[in-house]
Amino acid sequence: FSASTLCCRYMLRTFLSRANRLIPRFTMAAASQDESTLTMDNLATALDDIEAEAEEAPEKLIITPDIAGIVDYIRKNNCRNIITMAGAGISTSAGIPDFRSPGTGLYDNLQKYNLPYPQAVFSLDYFHVSPEPFFLLAKELYPGNFEPTPCHHFIKLLQDKGLLLRHYTQNIDTLERVAGVDADKLVEAHGSFATARCVRCREEQAADWVKEHVMTDRIPKCPTCDGLVKPDIVFFGENLPARFGQLLSTDFPQCDLLIVLGTSLTVHPFASLIDMVDKKVPRLLINRDRVGEGVLGSGFNFDDGVRDVCHLDNCDDGCLALAEHLGWTDDFKAMQASRRTTAAGKPQDPVEAKVEAKSEPEGQSLSQTQDQPPSSAEDIQAGSAPLKEASKAEGVEKD
Repeated sequence: FSASTLCCRYMLRTFLSRANRLIPRFTMAAASQDESTLTMDNLATALDDIEAEAEEAPEKLIITPDIAGIVDYIRKNNCRNIITMAGAGISTSAGIPDFRSPGTGLYDNLQKYNLPYPQAVFSLDYFHVSPEPFFLLAKELYPGNFEPTPCHHFIKLLQDKGLLLRHYTQNIDTLERVAGVDADKLVEAHGSFATARCVRCREEQAADWVKEHVMTDRIPKCPTCDGLVKPDIVFFGENLPARFGQLLSTDFPQCDLLIVLGTSLTVHPFASLIDMVDKKVPRLLINRDRVGEGVLGSGFNFDDGVRDVCHLDNCDDGCLALAEHLGWTDDFKAMQASRRTTAAGKPQDPVEAKVEAKSEPEGQSLSQTQDQPPSSAEDIQAGSAPLKEASKAEGVEKD
């Protein structure tokens, strides 16, 4: 099954389990009503009573619904299988814009590309017709232009302390790799710049060769079939990486604490992962907004104080608070200082270190192609101006 199918099946099973408990009781309640008083209001009241009875009072898993309560749980339960889930909010302090924040988000700053709609820059259909906007954007976002944030360092610290089972990220910036998180610990759910392949014949190409073309304003073309080559970033219309589906079915049953960082939890199937941990596993959200709250037993419930904690803050400060409560402040600061020292030496970035260079056919220059009309879909036009340099996002952290 695909990752999306697995997530949908899990959500459906949860819904049906809950419905099977409620529907028989609802039917009995309706049958017990006198016909003269059987109204929708009465039935609604009966349903509320049934749901209240059906829900057993859950046992509180955390002593307090805050970071202190989460840390207390980690210590008492010797957590060693923590899963972290991240969105664009963990990278905004690095200077990478998120997608949906009004004014500062990526989708609000693509006007100069003259796209038919902002999401077209990540549309596979649009890419086939007019690849120039994506490669101009990719030039701005490529690894090597940005440094990891304190939040990325905290994830690395969880790994070094032996507490991290896996880090699931929606981000394509590879800053977890730059921070030193092992590839085995990563699931890049929406792909990354670390690998690349032809969209026509699917032959893998050297990521550093692709990067060289993009950084010199040339469109990389496949040496085998002359198809377009792009980094393995998941576009609309493409499947998620196989690794995502392979690991989620084994990782989440093992999870003993879920930490969700800097995401709007609006993009599925990634957003549905918060419901794949056991109901006796605490969940911590560090974000600027309350997100992910659901109905019928799905999503977060921050109000009952049982297992879900919402820490409203930017991701860096939230991770610092968590490190302080864990007694890791010195380690946390030392890790960041070490990275700053290493960065001064300009280490090889993950893309350049990924694979050896392959044969290098000449790519098509962006300057040669972006003024030419598209071969189809006359209403699609490619802009020519490079993306305005992204400033540090101060708005809502959303993926």
